[in-house]
Amino acid sequence: MSAAEVKKARLAVSAMFFSNGVIFANVLPRYPELKASLGLSNAALGTALAAHPVGALLAGLFAGWLVSRWGSARVPVVGTLVLAVAFTAIGWAPSWVLLALAFFVCGMLDSVIDIGSNAHGLRVQRLLGRSIINSLHGVWSVGAVVGGLMGSAAAGLRIPIKIHLGVVGVLMIILALVVSRWMLAGPDRVADHLERTPTSAGVGARRMAVRLLAIGGIAVVGAAVEDVGNSWGALWVTAGLGAPVAAAGSGFVAMMGAMTVGRFLGDPAVERLGPRRVTRLGMILAAAGLGVAVAWPGLVTTYVGFALAGLGAAVMIPMAMHAADEVPGLGNGVGLAVVGWITRVGFLLSPPVIGVIADQTSLRFGLAVAPLAALAGLLLTRTISPAGVHHQEAQGGPTAAPKLNNATVPDSREVRPGRAGSDDR
Repeated sequence: MSAAEVKKARLAVSAMFFSNGVIFANVLPRYPELKASLGLSNAALGTALAAHPVGALLAGLFAGWLVSRWGSARVPVVGTLVLAVAFTAIGWAPSWVLLALAFFVCGMLDSVIDIGSNAHGLRVQRLLGRSIINSLHGVWSVGAVVGGLMGSAAAGLRIPIKIHLGVVGVLMIILALVVSRWMLAGPDRVADHLERTPTSAGVGARRMAVRLLAIGGIAVVGAAVEDVGNSWGALWVTAGLGAPVAAAGSGFVAMMGAMTVGRFLGDPAVERLGPRRVTRLGMILAAAGLGVAVAWPGLVTTYVGFALAGLGAAVMIPMAMHAADEVPGLGNGVGLAVVGWITRVGFLLSPPVIGVIADQTSLRFGLAVAPLAALAGLLLTRTISPAGVHHQEAQGGPTAAPKLNNATVPDSREVRPGRAGSDDR
């Protein structure tokens, strides 16, 4: 295929990441309206929202099979089309049961789209011969910001939620249909099944499982750090530091803003330093940032600490996804699905773990779990490949990705950055 086709594929998969961020962030500002219109208690609303991660965990069990069966080009596009409809149904739900069902279905689709989009993004990355996975996640963050602004504007203008979510759904359907023709055609891999078959079923399976668990642990650390900003940032700034309510979201903004920047800086850093060093640097930044924030409580230290933590966490989940896609002996998308499932478990368990510790001690000690987890995560980074794409090309490794120009590059030349010269075990 030509260089132009691969560049279009990058735009297409970027659109998939962007649309996913836009869709779910749009509904966040409408939660109070959903609660009031259905007469729900806080507990009832929370339970309905919890149906989303439950659906994601369930779908994560077969997301890898879907990608392997139908291909990473088709799964995110079709998933987005269906998700747009299910997302619109949230605004039409007449009862708690149907609201929870809508969130459950959206969670299932989100999980499948996530794995498919990451798999296709990594396929494009192999053809380009340079890291792009961090920037793809950065595009998701931009989409989330755009979606949040859209939702807030719709709520402020008192646009009925049915119309608001319906319009967003239609826009995302149009976007998916437009870019679908740019996704890479053909099978995701050609003639590499021998390379990915374990030499010993028993030893290979055990080694594979241990490696996937370790890679999943890296992603869980990223989830725990993100959760500090998502779930606890506002409470820490107001109740912990005594700041006014108007400043409640400032810690979250500091972390998410830095995380977005960090994801766009992550790919050049991977090319220069290699995936393993970048992941370790991310762990150190996250541990140092949150460590400063909880050790010396204050607004300035919180903003600086949360921003450093956001920069560090920015690369953890993308690098874990890349490493999962490198595990030999697995079908296309299977490693991504396993680590994606472990990541969602981390997002699900992190809030109650921190909450329980905070109740027994204080929020300050509860938040200390995240920097300690980042320090422990340094032990897991050996599962990340030490060499970046360009490092491997310089070594002339057998899996060096071809440079793209105006000539065509067959799919069979797709390769995996991070394998040549790796001392992973």
